[in-house]
Amino acid sequence: MAQQARANQQADRLIEVVRQLTAELHEGRDYETLITLDSGLDRDLGLDSLARVELLSRIERCFAVRLSEKVLARVESPRDLLRAVLAADPSSQPSSVPQEDVESASATCRLVDEAHQAHTLLDVLDWHARIHPRQLHITLYDEGDIREEITFLALRQEAEAVACGLQYSGIEPGQTVALMLPTSRDYFISFFGVLLAGGVPVPLYPPARPAQIEEHLRRHSTILNNSLAALLITIAEVKPIARLLKAQVVSLQDAVTVAELCTRGSHFTQQPFQPDDTAFLQYTSGSTGNPKGVVLSHANLLANIRAMGECVQASASDVFVSWLPLYHDMGLIGAWLGSLYFGSRLVIMSPLSFLVRPESWLWAIHRHRGTLSASPNFGYEFCLKKIDDRDLEGLDLSSWRLAFNGAEPVSPETVQNFSVRFGRYGFCAEAMTPVYGLAESSVGLAFPAMGSKPHIDRIQREPFMLSGRAIPALSSDEKVLHFVGCGHPLKGHRIRIVDAADREVGVRQEGRLQFMGPSVTSGYFRNIEQTKKLFHGTWLDSGDMAYMADGEVFLTSRVKDIIIQGGRNIYPYELEEAVAKIHGIRKGCVAVFGSKDAKSATERLVVLAETRQTGPEKLNALHRDINSCVSDLLGMPADRVLLVAPHTLLKTSSGKLRRAAIREKYEQGRLGKGGRAVWWQIVRVVMAGLIPQMAGGLRRLGEYLYGGYCWGLFMALALPLWLLVVLLPLGWRWAVLRQAARLLIGLTRTPLLIKGLDNLPESPMVLVANHISYLDSFILVAALPLQVRFVAKAELQKKFMVRTFLTALDVEFVDRYDAQQGVAAARRIDQSGMQGKSLLFFPEGTLHRIGGLLPFHMGAFTAATQAAMPVVPLIIRGTRQKLRSGSWFPRQGPVSVKIGKPIWAKGTDWSAAVVLRDAARQEILRHCGEPDLAGTRPPVWEKNHD
Repeated sequence: MAQQARANQQADRLIEVVRQLTAELHEGRDYETLITLDSGLDRDLGLDSLARVELLSRIERCFAVRLSEKVLARVESPRDLLRAVLAADPSSQPSSVPQEDVESASATCRLVDEAHQAHTLLDVLDWHARIHPRQLHITLYDEGDIREEITFLALRQEAEAVACGLQYSGIEPGQTVALMLPTSRDYFISFFGVLLAGGVPVPLYPPARPAQIEEHLRRHSTILNNSLAALLITIAEVKPIARLLKAQVVSLQDAVTVAELCTRGSHFTQQPFQPDDTAFLQYTSGSTGNPKGVVLSHANLLANIRAMGECVQASASDVFVSWLPLYHDMGLIGAWLGSLYFGSRLVIMSPLSFLVRPESWLWAIHRHRGTLSASPNFGYEFCLKKIDDRDLEGLDLSSWRLAFNGAEPVSPETVQNFSVRFGRYGFCAEAMTPVYGLAESSVGLAFPAMGSKPHIDRIQREPFMLSGRAIPALSSDEKVLHFVGCGHPLKGHRIRIVDAADREVGVRQEGRLQFMGPSVTSGYFRNIEQTKKLFHGTWLDSGDMAYMADGEVFLTSRVKDIIIQGGRNIYPYELEEAVAKIHGIRKGCVAVFGSKDAKSATERLVVLAETRQTGPEKLNALHRDINSCVSDLLGMPADRVLLVAPHTLLKTSSGKLRRAAIREKYEQGRLGKGGRAVWWQIVRVVMAGLIPQMAGGLRRLGEYLYGGYCWGLFMALALPLWLLVVLLPLGWRWAVLRQAARLLIGLTRTPLLIKGLDNLPESPMVLVANHISYLDSFILVAALPLQVRFVAKAELQKKFMVRTFLTALDVEFVDRYDAQQGVAAARRIDQSGMQGKSLLFFPEGTLHRIGGLLPFHMGAFTAATQAAMPVVPLIIRGTRQKLRSGSWFPRQGPVSVKIGKPIWAKGTDWSAAVVLRDAARQEILRHCGEPDLAGTRPPVWEKNHD
């Protein structure tokens, strides 16, 4: 036991030494929660050859041991270092230290943050994948009742595979990627794959029926154009149709499947994320000509999830059962991301499975002992209408503690009837939870208190319709209105009710609902006009009418849905429900709206109802019944009653009526007209995109011609330049190389802007530049009026022509993967500096397709401190766009080189070199116009298993 305790202490001390060094090298990262004995020195902690030398030195001082330099070449993790220390310590007996005891020692050094301290959704996923990677996160049912399971680790790993493919496809940080996918494994991994790649997901929904293809594509083309989507991820069946959108969306590069993305690329560059970065764009499902994409940041989403979770006392023991589509905010945020945050299990099925067999939702709650679930009101009504009692035998809903009802007006009758009928199967009346939310507040805004039954308010009809006063009705009153309470504002959020002048009204007075809080959006993406309408100072306008009573909010109508006739406000929802109860009328398929009447300068009350009835007698009877129903409720008949065939009324993807679109079609006389043939719809879409497609083709042809021209020039100059550089004296070689570079820049019409030449000192120096393209060295040769010694990666020596050319220019090759060789090269470089030779480094050591400044290696800065030379930062811009890594076709565009002021080291030790490196890197970061990739957390999740 004593020997085990000693080994544990040694492990603790070693981890602390590593932590201190990594903290110095990577300021701003919290390594206390990340470093374990199995963290990779290179991959996870970013320790290059010189950093390993410094680490070895510190370990020797800490443990009073002498370690062989061969250790540099073979150690890959702190565990390897621990073995070396124990082997060099005569008082220890490493063979007696059990593996599991060393593991526990590392665990004590890893201080685990709780998920609620995460700043982004990616932090949440990484935390779960690191702490309990094999824990089941999602149980996914397909239409055949076959289920598959997804763990936290599998979600993280598969999302990274998608991210590799996206980065290989050229997705830049901040670019939008549309997801047109059904509920599936692909959706989950794609959403986080886009985030990991640095992109912004834009959830869309696939076409529901062939007859809707044209309208579907036209609607989505406006969203894709507004969001500037660079890529569309979809399924193989939809891909050919989705590619038609490329002709109408200039920004859209391609439509791909998840399987295709997972086969592209093998390298993943971790992107930095901040709480205020956009997590995704939530477009309203009814977006048409003027799409409104709600911008939601990581901070917005986490604030909303935390507030909702605290209100409903969510925990990892909950099981959320959902059929909601993942392109809808209630399904995406409320069901999935909320479950992810709290580590709860999500049991999910497709919306189609629910619509075909609604009882499958309830049986999933029974089978998995679901505690939480949610649906718009129509889902609960659908269960009441469509499920036969024979399909419920043996059902037990007693585990269901909260049944959220939101996303559309909540029907008092549905609330009561659902509780009564399913109370026989263990459903508790207190479980029914009417809630209020909207995408502009992430998803949730008001929730009722736990354990309380739904509050249904009975108010007098006439005062409310005439003046908006919600006066409680007596029990003897027959003409009353019913509104369901949706709870109180979530913690940290506020709600107020205002009149047309934005003055707050009193209790039980209807007005416009405004809100504020940490969950609220910053506005609509690329829609300044609608964003201005959304904000009223610090308050946001919900577009909903409501009143407050006893601190609870009661929603009455959407502002745009209210019909004003003869000075009275007519609310469509109650009338639609009443008409739908008439025998022969389809439930949920009634639309009531107002249509402007030019003669009377008021609105005509129009009632549209779907029916399967045919024949004049039956239709006339339904017409009379509807008029009678309207007269009983409003005291006057409707101005127009129109009976239409099933599936005539337009609905959103979540089943809500699109009243504005229905009214527009009605006024245009197009309501009820049959859809065009699928082939004709596709032809119309193709023809509409023909001109943009031709323009895009001409643009791409111009790009290919320019790229070919550049390569022709390069090939014409390459051989003569190679011979001159190899055969001429060193001084002449540089003059010839510089003139060739400037000639090629001029012939390719590449504007080159050079700033700060007067910052170059006359004495020898160390120049450090950001590395963003294969053109960087070429551009620096043309820009700098001096001869320097380049430091290049050893892999370039493998090709004879390249090796001969670079050797003639006195390039120093550094092996990035052999620690001993890297240290030897570093010492040669130090000697060059002491001999008065100017050195040029790309301290990132490599380059990637994706924009961002990588961490800097220490070689340039130890050389500068040893030789007492200043470091001159060089900032290159434009070469990434001109020739991206992995691409061989240059594009037109300007290039610039900014030369910073010299920076001197304040000392000759390691700490001075670190300070010098940080100062130079900060200067380059300030001017390069790209994100800081050094602040991202290393992917240690793959090592820390339960």
